Amino acid sequence: MISKRKALMSVATLCSALAIGLVMQKTAGDQQVAAASAIPVPGQMNAEVADLPTDAPLQIESISLTAATPDLSQDDDRDITRQDLETGCEMTAEAVASPMAEVRLTVLSLCRPGERLTIHHNGMMFSSRLDSTGAMTVQIPALSPSAVFIIEPQNGRGAVATATVPDLDLVNRVVLQWGGNSGFELHAREFGAGYGSAGHVWRGADLTAGRGSVVQLGDASQLAPRLAEVYSVPRLGGDRNGSIDLTVETEVTAINCGRDVSAQTLELRDGTLRTRDLTLAMPDCAATGDFLVLNNLLETLKIAAN
Repeated sequence: MISKRKALMSVATLCSALAIGLVMQKTAGDQQVAAASAIPVPGQMNAEVADLPTDAPLQIESISLTAATPDLSQDDDRDITRQDLETGCEMTAEAVASPMAEVRLTVLSLCRPGERLTIHHNGMMFSSRLDSTGAMTVQIPALSPSAVFIIEPQNGRGAVATATVPDLDLVNRVVLQWGGNSGFELHAREFGAGYGSAGHVWRGADLTAGRGSVVQLGDASQLAPRLAEVYSVPRLGGDRNGSIDLTVETEVTAINCGRDVSAQTLELRDGTLRTRDLTLAMPDCAATGDFLVLNNLLETLKIAAN
């Protein structure tokens, strides 16, 4: 049987243990509060941070991950720059009617300086090039009263320009076009003129040599160029009437000798456009420097006096 003294001692011991437990729990709770107060709260200014023992455990609960808000300003800048480049690279073209049924064609593309272009108009085509500023202006004899010009670049999108040509019915035109350095030439001998005399009109003649004129379109310095020569003459001959003999000539060169060369003619007579293809077998290279003259390829033009 337990004595009364031992019973009192047991009760005292139990109370002391309970008291010590309560004190330890309170101390641990105070430490947790102090640790929590040491964690900065976003948006809270001037928070006091309590000193913690180096060996005090740090418990962090309810952690949530958030993504940083992306900085879109750089993407926006890139988009704006890309749009500016696309706008600058856009090719534009303008066609304006000129006297004698011609059209002044202007092409602009700021980011394509020096780029090769191919110009198409009613079956006629020739190659040219933008200058160092990305621009080109060329005077083109029109072949249609509602003239459409298609500008085809080497890469990317091209452009289209149109013009109304009110005086096309006042002229007759003959076009000779070819690809490469084939050495073709278009010659007109007006009203019975001989070679080298007044009335012999070709691209090397003086502008006042005859009633009509010959212009060459295209850049002959390009690799494999597309070239065209156009002879234009008023349908009415002023105080003269008669016929105009047209011939196609080509020089035998080291480039074309012994080969087949091709060309095409377009004839605008009395408002009607006719096309004819030509394939010519060139002599061998022993004939280099000679000229071939094709007299019957083009019909004689008849010119009436006013």
